[in-house]
Amino acid sequence: MATYLGTNGSRIQNYTTDPDNPNTGEVWYNATANTLKFQFTSTAGVWSTANSMNTARYELTGAGAQTSALAIGGTLDPPISALVESYNGTNWTEVGDLNEARSTPAGAGASNTAALAFGGYTGTARSVNTEKWDGSSWTEVNNLNTGRSNLAGDGTNTAALAFGGYSTAAVALTEKWNGTNWTEVGDLNTARYSLAGAGTYASALAFGGSAPRRAFTESWNDTAWTEVGDLNVARDNVGGTGSDNDNALCIGGYTGDANLASTELWNGTNWVEQNDLSIGVRAAGSAGTTTAAISFAGVNPSAGKVAVAEQWNAPSTTVKTISTD
Repeated sequence: MATYLGTNGSRIQNYTTDPDNPNTGEVWYNATANTLKFQFTSTAGVWSTANSMNTARYELTGAGAQTSALAIGGTLDPPISALVESYNGTNWTEVGDLNEARSTPAGAGASNTAALAFGGYTGTARSVNTEKWDGSSWTEVNNLNTGRSNLAGDGTNTAALAFGGYSTAAVALTEKWNGTNWTEVGDLNTARYSLAGAGTYASALAFGGSAPRRAFTESWNDTAWTEVGDLNVARDNVGGTGSDNDNALCIGGYTGDANLASTELWNGTNWVEQNDLSIGVRAAGSAGTTTAAISFAGVNPSAGKVAVAEQWNAPSTTVKTISTD
């Protein structure tokens, strides 16, 4: 017979007050109220269609929030692009180009007025370049220590993390940006490229990637990476958003046989399957958090490169109370 401990990997905890951020499915006892409580999903998260970008592309990156996002670089097939578009929650507007055109860069930033773009592929080389966006133009700042494409990143334009990617092979390298310089810190446990990242420079999650195609997830605590629960579906060329290593969203990607529409939500312990995108895409851009995210552009099996954008609104949760009197 299944037990709560065996299913959820934890015992029912006693609290004098309710926990601040209970996981979906968590059960706890409130000793003050003398009640047993559990949290469950009452409304499923959904994707809704947003206005399309001006230029279809793939192998781009994103930064910012759901209603204040940047779409940076990418591939027009051909050529590799320096194009940048800004999203205000309703429409996309072309803004200042990158100084260096590149595909598969990584991005970081809290909004469409403050972002960072780093690494990528120029068509001839794996880029070391880092560029900083101030809301009107890109400025070249200090380089990565190791040039690479297909890397992941997260954080802000003054405190960012770059990890994984492809140099002459898959790399496990991690570098931290302090607003001025990049410093090498602890490596991923598994070298990989075309992975996704979410979180901050001090609390991050790395998931998916190649090669071979991975379901692996690693959590960063500002010192080291630790392997945690795998994705339900191994994939690369995946999108990712999230606020820290307890909250992340894995979006789309490629299984080797199909472009995915599937979405998975990380709750700090497990990946939970969510509602799908309207179309399967890989190598798309993404921005936002697990409660409000946006996915844009990418490659679709039937349509080729696309300009479509979709907005995610998170599932809502409810706490159920059972009196023990």
